[in-house]
Amino acid sequence: MDNLFNRKYIVQGLFIVVALILVGQLFYIQVASDRYFLSANSNVLRKKYTFPARGVILDRNNKVIVQNEPVYDLMVTPNLVKEFDTLAFCNIIGIDMKGFHKRFDKARNQSRYQRTVFEKQLSVQTYAALQERLSRFPGFETQNRTVRHYPDSIAGQFFGYVKEVSAKDIEDSEGYYRPGDYIGKSGVEREYNDVLRGERGVENTIYNAKNVPQGSYLDGKFDTLAVSGETLISSLNIDIQKLGEQLMHNKVGSIVAIEPSTGEVLAFVSSPTYDPNLMVGPSTGK
Repeated sequence: MDNLFNRKYIVQGLFIVVALILVGQLFYIQVASDRYFLSANSNVLRKKYTFPARGVILDRNNKVIVQNEPVYDLMVTPNLVKEFDTLAFCNIIGIDMKGFHKRFDKARNQSRYQRTVFEKQLSVQTYAALQERLSRFPGFETQNRTVRHYPDSIAGQFFGYVKEVSAKDIEDSEGYYRPGDYIGKSGVEREYNDVLRGERGVENTIYNAKNVPQGSYLDGKFDTLAVSGETLISSLNIDIQKLGEQLMHNKVGSIVAIEPSTGEVLAFVSSPTYDPNLMVGPSTGK
């Protein structure tokens, strides 16, 4: 009889212990820890990334030789798109109806609920025209970013160029890069990419079941600001570089001017060359 009595209390004790463990775990998940909330379904919490400006490049006399100019990516969230005047929309951003359906179908196949790039790098003029009428096109929004600009259009082969990351770039970056980011692909832009690229920022926004934004999560507690890349001072002398390129115009060959006392490169000219601004913007592939 005593053994039966003892077993009864042992079983009840086990049930109580298990219940306490489960209650404690639920309390931790729902109250004490933000980790599970932050990893919840993307329809509840979404991250909006803000892109930093790449670092400015100066010549040895602190003259700007590489800077940034603003452009705007047009984003779309397919599930939010309602009926609208697609012809007027296409005229504003300079595409035809076939191009519209191709872009929209691609975005919809990627995700109906996440915002996706619809058109990359709109010019300031196109952005201004679109922004005035953007309220007529539900589901579309713009995202700011910057692209490279070379004021003097020189030293293209020295500076190299910046391009959207490839799948291999993303894989090799150990989690830093995401689709849509840009990376230095050649020249100085590649060699000093880690210095010039800056740090991406993030904004966490809560959405309700109808996909309507409800504001910042925890008043921006987990948000971070984008940090611009560092300024890089080159050994080039922009005046000597210009002179060298003028001397080699319509010629084949090269010029390298070096400061004998330090070995610093004052000019790096290879001809034929190209305007580095041609490697910027949506028409780069052409």
